[in-house]
Amino acid sequence: MLWGLCEIAIAACDLAEVLGAAIGLNLLFHIPLLFGVLITAADTLLLLWFQRFGIRTIEAVILALIAVMAGCFGIEVLWAKPSAGEMFTGLLPTLNRDSLYVAITMLGATVMPHNMYLHSALVQTRSFGTSERAKRTACRYNFIDSAVALNAAMFVNIAILVLAAAVFFKRGIIVTEIQQAHVLLAPLLGTSFAGVLFAVALLCSGQSSTLTGTMAGQVVMEGFLNFRMRPWLRRLITRSLAIIPAALTIYIAGEKSTLSLLLLSQAVLSMQLPFAIIPLVHFTSDRARMGSFANAVWVRILAWATAAIVIGLNFRLAVLAINEWLAAAGPWRTLVWLVTVPTGVGLLLLLLWITLEPLARHSHGFSRAPLTLPETAGAEAAAPPIYRRILVPLDHTDLDRLAVSHVAAMARLYGAKVNLLHVEEGVTSQVYGPAASDAEVELGEQYLERIAQSLRDQGVTVETAIRYSLSPKREIVRYAREVRPDLVIMGAHGHGGLKDLIFGNTINPVRHDLDVPMLIVRPGKT
Repeated sequence: MLWGLCEIAIAACDLAEVLGAAIGLNLLFHIPLLFGVLITAADTLLLLWFQRFGIRTIEAVILALIAVMAGCFGIEVLWAKPSAGEMFTGLLPTLNRDSLYVAITMLGATVMPHNMYLHSALVQTRSFGTSERAKRTACRYNFIDSAVALNAAMFVNIAILVLAAAVFFKRGIIVTEIQQAHVLLAPLLGTSFAGVLFAVALLCSGQSSTLTGTMAGQVVMEGFLNFRMRPWLRRLITRSLAIIPAALTIYIAGEKSTLSLLLLSQAVLSMQLPFAIIPLVHFTSDRARMGSFANAVWVRILAWATAAIVIGLNFRLAVLAINEWLAAAGPWRTLVWLVTVPTGVGLLLLLLWITLEPLARHSHGFSRAPLTLPETAGAEAAAPPIYRRILVPLDHTDLDRLAVSHVAAMARLYGAKVNLLHVEEGVTSQVYGPAASDAEVELGEQYLERIAQSLRDQGVTVETAIRYSLSPKREIVRYAREVRPDLVIMGAHGHGGLKDLIFGNTINPVRHDLDVPMLIVRPGKT
């Protein structure tokens, strides 16, 4: 359930990115919104292309986009010349029905729930060591990263609010769509460049969120389900879930519906926040899990107070929204009630469960990481051909046992040297490469070393290697050309067709690219 809710949040975030980019293209190049929405599908593989250049390039691109966006709004705020006194007075919240909806959407846009999982994963992606001091260093740097990112988002939102208040509100102008704001900015601020800056900022905001949304989607799927999908397919599915409702809404309701759709998408993000905040507070407050890194008492008090405020605001908005929907439903009132009320009650019960259930099982054990790796096993004798150097790519499945049993028999009989290779393809490994140091990488290293030691105990010479790549097949081929094996042994899962599309196919590309004999082993067919 939590995974499903998080995927809804990612799709809602992607919907805002699609609309923002489409509106930016419309304002800059006069491309119709519907075609602009379809064009945004072209950035589906944007992150995958940037990952080829490493994490520093990705960070630089995101920072550049944020800097351009902040610079554009900052210049426009200076042109608007807002009153400093009125700006500080506006910091005091006054919430009514309409302002509550806007406040909730801003909360969702700033603290996106899926990014909590992303930041939790990124803290493990630097190789700082295993000592407490090294881990504190990693946490400190990640805290700085998160603080800068969230405060940058907050100040951009503040700049937008100040700009809207100084330019439109003081003149009594009601803005009902983003395109209207773009048209009015130029005459009101006295420069035609104001509208261009607004459109550029809008386009940059969509692209910067695209990069983090893609990474968050991979982290969420791998973390909740221990399920790894090919990154380009993962991105294509997520973007499709955003493009389809955006295109249908624009086609049916027209271009004026975009602002309402944007606000709704951010409200959905805010509604998902409690389902990310509460598990995070539980986890980080548990001393059995966190040890000396567990939240201090004052942090727990602030965390639960923040969670209570978020839940209270969302609950109030949900009740008001459902009442309005029921009042406006007319003859469809019963159907609307049957859809909204049970759904709301179900989500409320789920929220109560994730709040109270960890307290009920507080004394129970836990696993260090949500990963289960098969036990290593000894090798059984087989009648091998003559080989002196054997390469065995391992993928952390039960097929490893079968491949290792074959290589052990051959290596013992002929004194062959064994090269064990594993390619890390998790999202953090893809981005950070050898610098990645999360739980999955650490367990993988231990797993590989146990297999190597079991072979050494049998008198076999073993060399291990861990590589990091989006493409395991490419790394296997590259490593094979380095060590020049006489034989490659690989396990076959036996899937094909649609599963090959989802999970990828490694054996066929490897055998086509290597001029080396290969032994393909499958359970029951050896």
